[in-house]
Amino acid sequence: MRGMLKAVLASLVLCASPAALPVVATPAFASTDLASAYNDNTDAAFRIGLQTRLAWTGDYAGTFDGRVGPQTLRAIRDFQARYGFSADGVMTDAFLKKVIAESDTARDTLGFRLVRDDRTGVRVGLPGALVSPAGETEVGSIWRSADSGVEIETVRFHDEGYSLQGVFDVLSTEAENKTVSSSSLSGDVFTIRGQEDGRSFLIRFSGRDGDLRGFSVAWDKAHDGELKPYTVVAENTFDPFSGEPRSNDIGPMAKLFRSGRAEGVAFGEHESAPQPQGPALAAPGFDSSGTGFVVSKDGWLLTNAHVAKSCKTVLVGDLGAASQVIVDEDHDLALVKVDAALGKPLPIVASKPRLGEDILALGFPLRSILADSLNVTRGNISSLMGLMNDANYLQISAPVQPGNSGGPLIDLAGRVVGVVTAKLNAVAVADLTGDIPQSINFAIRPDAAARFLAEHDVAFETADAAAALESVPDATARVQESIYPVLCLGTK
Repeated sequence: MRGMLKAVLASLVLCASPAALPVVATPAFASTDLASAYNDNTDAAFRIGLQTRLAWTGDYAGTFDGRVGPQTLRAIRDFQARYGFSADGVMTDAFLKKVIAESDTARDTLGFRLVRDDRTGVRVGLPGALVSPAGETEVGSIWRSADSGVEIETVRFHDEGYSLQGVFDVLSTEAENKTVSSSSLSGDVFTIRGQEDGRSFLIRFSGRDGDLRGFSVAWDKAHDGELKPYTVVAENTFDPFSGEPRSNDIGPMAKLFRSGRAEGVAFGEHESAPQPQGPALAAPGFDSSGTGFVVSKDGWLLTNAHVAKSCKTVLVGDLGAASQVIVDEDHDLALVKVDAALGKPLPIVASKPRLGEDILALGFPLRSILADSLNVTRGNISSLMGLMNDANYLQISAPVQPGNSGGPLIDLAGRVVGVVTAKLNAVAVADLTGDIPQSINFAIRPDAAARFLAEHDVAFETADAAAALESVPDATARVQESIYPVLCLGTK
């Protein structure tokens, strides 16, 4: 892709002589005739290069398809009018030289470069003068500007069972603080633009045989001028299947159980990418993310050990950094103390729940890609034992994803009946058995969580066994103010 882009740009420079331009282009020609003249008398590399350069100048926002049409002609005329040329769509030697000079300046100022991300196998254009690597997420890599006003992320979903249509439907849905200005799904590609929480965003995804790869860019108003041209170029030069992603395999049996007890494959846990030193990276990236919920009136939240362990700083929502963290890796549980006002403690059932009971899993899955608001999925308790008859776990059918770790599993009375912790790796099971498992996920049993809280003298509330069951919306409303995203910044 890098070679192709260089060739395109070089082609435009080579085509900047009057001899390379269509002789028929005069102000007397109608737009349709002028477009036909360009399409018939210039090569595709020239036209793609022209569209690329007009995108960098902020005049073109379409596809780099190499076909001159109304949008490309309008971009030519807009550029001409802005720089004092006759706005007739006719490309002269002086016009081309100016386009080259202005687009070079815009591109080089941002330090634009195509980067292959080994985590996902995608190739994406990055404004290297603006952003620096900020580590890895559960599903890709992330880059961030020093002022945190720009965030770029690569994403890969390959064994979660998502469809391109399904991801598109989720990401293109508007919410209270989210508006979608444009969205399109065509074939195996979709693009979404909009605003969320006062920031503009671009999301682009492509899918092939169940392997979904994409990237997102989010930026605040202070970066509007430089980011709008960049996003057009980044969207058009994105190559989702540039190569094979880096393998994270650790053996077929270890891959089966994605939890804090299966080394290196926990939700939110991974080897963080090397980070540059010095002032260029003022805002560190998060090394793991998950969910926590309030368990006491004096500020303690419960989450998973694999979310909070080895963190230099643990952030809880917008409440700031935790003042204390207690970790039990053997049981994949952690306590996080926040010295701020929190929601009410969620009551924990005193014994194990009933087989087949309806439950809700609440948390903040894939928070950097999906909405920042609380996510709820429904299922039931499939087994009172975990993998290989582990008595500390429950098997559940509610769908869970990276970021759900540490979130409460509740019944329809709003009582905590487990702590979401893991999922079965469907690809690994298929490799071993030849069959793809469906909806096999795991949570820590409430009695195990209660023992952990008691061992650390946390005054948690025991749930009322006679509490009445409610609807899903009512049960969710009862607990949602007590559930928070948990982010791990840096590693010790």
